[in-house]
Amino acid sequence: MKTFSLAVSASAAALLLAAAPVMAQTAPAEPAPAAAPAEEASPHTFTANVSLVSDYRYRGISQTNRRPAIQGGFDYAHSSGFYVGNWNSSISWLEDADSSVSAPVEMDFYGGFKNTFSAGGAEFNYDVGVLEYYYPGGYTTTRPYTTELYAGIGWGPVFLKYSHSLTNLFGFDDSKNSYYIDLTANVPLNFWDLTFNAHVGYQGVKNFSDASYTDWKVGLTKDLGKGFSLAIAYVDTNADKAVYTNTRGRYLGKSTFWASLTKTF
Repeated sequence: MKTFSLAVSASAAALLLAAAPVMAQTAPAEPAPAAAPAEEASPHTFTANVSLVSDYRYRGISQTNRRPAIQGGFDYAHSSGFYVGNWNSSISWLEDADSSVSAPVEMDFYGGFKNTFSAGGAEFNYDVGVLEYYYPGGYTTTRPYTTELYAGIGWGPVFLKYSHSLTNLFGFDDSKNSYYIDLTANVPLNFWDLTFNAHVGYQGVKNFSDASYTDWKVGLTKDLGKGFSLAIAYVDTNADKAVYTNTRGRYLGKSTFWASLTKTF
């Protein structure tokens, strides 16, 4: 609005000057003040997020006995592409498997590098890094702590990612060198600030073929403005019930409709 008013005033002044008689002498115009130099954008970015989810589903498997969870994290990113972060969630799967264990929280720590490059006239994006899954608590059996290296490449809305475990995978004995392949597409739609989400993944568990499985998801994310977003999805797996049914008798890979509300700061 301010720009529009200034433009109208300038036009009116021009018309008045054109219509006024020419003066014998005019005062010299004052030099325009020098424009302030544009402030350089900071190369550092800090963000935070918090979510409420109907069920914490990781790679299709419930981590909260098919019940709601609260989640949140912090991230730092540099304009070079370097980033580090921490993400946390309430969980119950360890206590559900062993009542003597007290481990109600998952803490993830990660760092890596992401950027873009051009090839064959197309632009691609990539992401490489390391991720540590940490579950504070006391354990009498194999600890579930897991370290993975990951690398991914994307084109447009599609991203393919490979994760490789450097340790035993989430408590499976002798499962080092397990892997997960993740193909995801997030396609912006041209109405209602919606994004279509689709995913398929395969979890390979070293030395445990019956624990390996495929998971998939289709859903929508809605941008609500002011940093809020709402997501809904249908999630399913073909995970073996004999492996992924906990001591409470709940099959953790069962198909479900899932929802989340997220606030980003």
